[in-house]
Amino acid sequence: MKRKLVSLALAAVMGAALLAGCGNSASDNSANNTASVAEPEENLSAEAETVDQFEETTVTIYAAASLETVLTELIDVYNETQPNVTIQGSYDSSGTLLTQIEEAAGNGIDVFFSAGQSQMDTLEEDGLVVDGTRHNVVNNQVCVITYPDSGTSVTGLENIGDASSIAMADGSVPVGRYTRQAMINAGMLQGDDPASITTEQVSQALGGVEINECGNVSKVLQAVAEQSNEVGTTYYSDTYGYEDQVEILEVIPYDLTGDVIYPIAQVANEAADELQSAAAEDFINFLTSDAAKEIFEKYYFDTDV
Repeated sequence: MKRKLVSLALAAVMGAALLAGCGNSASDNSANNTASVAEPEENLSAEAETVDQFEETTVTIYAAASLETVLTELIDVYNETQPNVTIQGSYDSSGTLLTQIEEAAGNGIDVFFSAGQSQMDTLEEDGLVVDGTRHNVVNNQVCVITYPDSGTSVTGLENIGDASSIAMADGSVPVGRYTRQAMINAGMLQGDDPASITTEQVSQALGGVEINECGNVSKVLQAVAEQSNEVGTTYYSDTYGYEDQVEILEVIPYDLTGDVIYPIAQVANEAADELQSAAAEDFINFLTSDAAKEIFEKYYFDTDV
């Protein structure tokens, strides 16, 4: 990290010297003296902006597919103050990403941003989460969507089985698990573990409706937006930018799904050097900041966690 201590020290000495020179000035010269003191203070401020700037390094983040759009903007904003840190993102379902991190034993991955708590819990049990770096960042909501002018008779989750076809993620994908949990709580499905309920079982419970099993939430959204399926269940945040291509039939309440918390943590990446690890922690700190919250909210995420 660049620590411009020499420049700061010189600036501080200059400021002290100017202040000392003003000690016996007459009151009619106070305006001039004030102006002369302000200049080194401004220099100090300019230097302070670069104190925590990193040298060139790369941070790799594995993040849920539903985060790709918002993270694109967040990375751009982060790079305004940390231009030397390249953030490389890999996006897929949280379950798929978890498997990839486990297979690599954390090597090559610096940050995991999951759409589900269970995946982060597993990674923590594996000993692949750096202590003290796990944070709950945002909440989300599952919604039932269709495409404009679809003519569907579906009004929400309760009668989703009336559709000719449904796009739905499998149970290993957080949005698929939350959908199944909502159906259990609504009395539409039976079971204690929503992740273990197969797509075929969901279809049977809904009267044999055709279900297009999708590998992540983005594929659900695309299936409906492209009119391949009449309805689907996706995250509210995923509809950002698709307002002209999908219509929200129902935002499913937390009472049915439970909280849809997205946790983040630094991965224990033994291949990372000290600079890379420090930059990864800094990026997590940025994503949990008030400035980042404003951006998350713009993309329909709930930051009340």
